[in-house]
Amino acid sequence: MSEFFPYRFDRRFVPMWLGAGARPWRDGVTITDDGRFVATFGFLRVDTPVDNIADTHVTGPYRWWTAIGPRISFADDGLTFGTNPRAGLCIHFRDKIKRVIGLRDHSALTVTVADPHALEAALHGGRE
Repeated sequence: MSEFFPYRFDRRFVPMWLGAGARPWRDGVTITDDGRFVATFGFLRVDTPVDNIADTHVTGPYRWWTAIGPRISFADDGLTFGTNPRAGLCIHFRDKIKRVIGLRDHSALTVTVADPHALEAALHGGRE
C-alpha cells in the first residue's frame, strides 16, 4: 500500500507556498506500491525510483527566507519544497533527477514533511 507523508504547512507563510500552488490536503511525499518516490509541491513534481535514493538526513531548523516555497540552492544544484522553517528531510539521489526549476538537474531534494524521521525510516525500509 502506498504511504503518504504530508508537509507541515506553517500558516504564517501562506502567500509563499500558496502562490506556488501548494495545498495542505494534496501535497507531500508518496512512496508508491511499485517503489517510486513522488514529491509534489503545487504545480511541481519529482518522480524517481526509490532505488535512486543514495542517502537521507534530517535537517533544520532553517532561516525562513531560505526554506519556504520551491527553491534552488545557490551553492549547488539542490532543490527544496519548503512549507515551514522547522525541519525537513534532505534526500540525495544516485543519478540526478530531471530539472524541476532552474537550469540544472538536481542531485538532492529537501522536503519539509510533518514527520521527516518517519519518511527517512520508510525510505530505508524501516531501518536507519
